[in-house]
Amino acid sequence: MASGCGCGGGNGGSGGCGSSAKAAPVTPPLSDIEPAGAVQFEPAQAGPVAGEEAPAQLIASSEQEWPIISVNGVSITPQAMAQELQYHPAESREDAVYQAARALVIRELLQQRIAELGLALQVGAGENEEEAATRLLLEREVQVPQCDEATCLRYYESNRARFHSAPLLAVRHILLECAPDDAEARDQAHGQAETLLQRLDEFPGSFAELALNHSACPSKAQGGSLGQISKGQTVPELERQLFALPAGLVGKPLESRYGWHVISIDQRVEGQPLPYEAVATAIRTQLQQGVWQKALVQYLQTLIGAADIRGIHLQGADSPLVQ
Repeated sequence: MASGCGCGGGNGGSGGCGSSAKAAPVTPPLSDIEPAGAVQFEPAQAGPVAGEEAPAQLIASSEQEWPIISVNGVSITPQAMAQELQYHPAESREDAVYQAARALVIRELLQQRIAELGLALQVGAGENEEEAATRLLLEREVQVPQCDEATCLRYYESNRARFHSAPLLAVRHILLECAPDDAEARDQAHGQAETLLQRLDEFPGSFAELALNHSACPSKAQGGSLGQISKGQTVPELERQLFALPAGLVGKPLESRYGWHVISIDQRVEGQPLPYEAVATAIRTQLQQGVWQKALVQYLQTLIGAADIRGIHLQGADSPLVQ
């Protein structure tokens, strides 16, 4: 089994395991367009899309069948929905199909609006043509007010507890490594960790010796010392436990995906309050992002309200598209 402790390493390592996955297409946020859980496909009451027969029910029982949806007369094809489905994990296939269909409807609405305006395409670095066109459209039609200094300062004063430097911990540990799916090995490692804790209760000065003899982490060569660690340097399941604990020998083994850890927190340096000047830019960015998302959802709802969308129900605005 490949060794790994997720602890950040004894010499400034990053800890944990990296992963790679295919990135989903960049699309505007859709979560506020429709209430959560509202899976609504409409039966064909307004007539079939050109060239197709109207089914009795658009959301079929067979997993090989798809709802028939159109946007201003343009069909959303089953092939497109099948391709989009991978980006919308959900508890049920019906929910996933709805989310995929909704994303494709929004995408089609944006493309139709781009064509209507005849926007001159300017492709930036790292963009494809569709992404560039969408960016230009939103820059033109989604007007977002800027957060002023008074708004940012008011947010800071109301949320002072959120603006602290991260605490630092000086930590030693002994890793008893075992695979996450090996229940028997996990039980054995937990029992061994309990035995080591009993030993440390009797002989507090034996941590380095026990780490050298029992730990699966390279830090055993330094007596189990990880040095000073801050948030983000351990795997999340271990970090949540570590940073909630006071200084001293932790009285029970802590579990992570890598096994069981016997841990001593030799020093805990609490985070300090940060002055407004140090966080003003981050606050402005956060507030501006919230304003942007709200404005974008309102814009998309306006597009939906002005469109002839058949086969799926989306919440739209009644007001006409603002020019």
